[in-house]
Amino acid sequence: MLSLNQFVDKKDAEGILTYAEEFHGHICPYLALGIRASLIAMEELNVGRLDYSGSVDESILAIVETNSCFTDGVQVTTGCTLGNNSLIYIDIGKTALTLAKRRDWRGVRVYIDAERLAKYYPKGATELFNRVVRERKGSPEEKKRLWELWRESAKTMLHLPKEEFKIEHVKVQRIEQAPIFDSVRCSKCGELVMAEKAVFIDGKPFCPKCAGKGYFALLGRGIERVSKL
Repeated sequence: MLSLNQFVDKKDAEGILTYAEEFHGHICPYLALGIRASLIAMEELNVGRLDYSGSVDESILAIVETNSCFTDGVQVTTGCTLGNNSLIYIDIGKTALTLAKRRDWRGVRVYIDAERLAKYYPKGATELFNRVVRERKGSPEEKKRLWELWRESAKTMLHLPKEEFKIEHVKVQRIEQAPIFDSVRCSKCGELVMAEKAVFIDGKPFCPKCAGKGYFALLGRGIERVSKL
């Protein structure tokens, strides 16, 4: 079996999908759309998947506007991930990817409008999705049928014509490379915390949890402030 980088080099979307399924846990239309949008952006920008040096240098940045299945397709295809600091999430709620070169901050934004996709879904797929996923009421048989339809839909999404996407060449604002912060030890739990995240009370450092100040978390709805998790 070819490596993931080889599948990306060959623009073999179905080969990439096999890796994306392992990473994401299942196959669905928006996972496939993340792959398709990434391949379009990479072609328009004339870049490949991040290699070793590219991921260390953060030479390519992927900016996503949703925390849906779409984003996992982007991570697998581009190699830009949250952990290597080459994936930036902006909490807007649009199915869109901007891929940019750090060298000159030229980028390509690829957006897909969900309403344009309706004609590509098999009959009954949307209704099943609403029952099984949105309402959480599907029977085992309905769940099985939905995954079959979703797999079929995903294969279609992998090969959508470029005309179905809004593609724009953009200039991206300069973004600093990930800084390296020192750590301090929380005065209550004793665990190390990034100095930039620490809360100082009477001159003593505390982690945000122990300080009781709350913090931000990326949940299903997006970024929200929480008191604890």
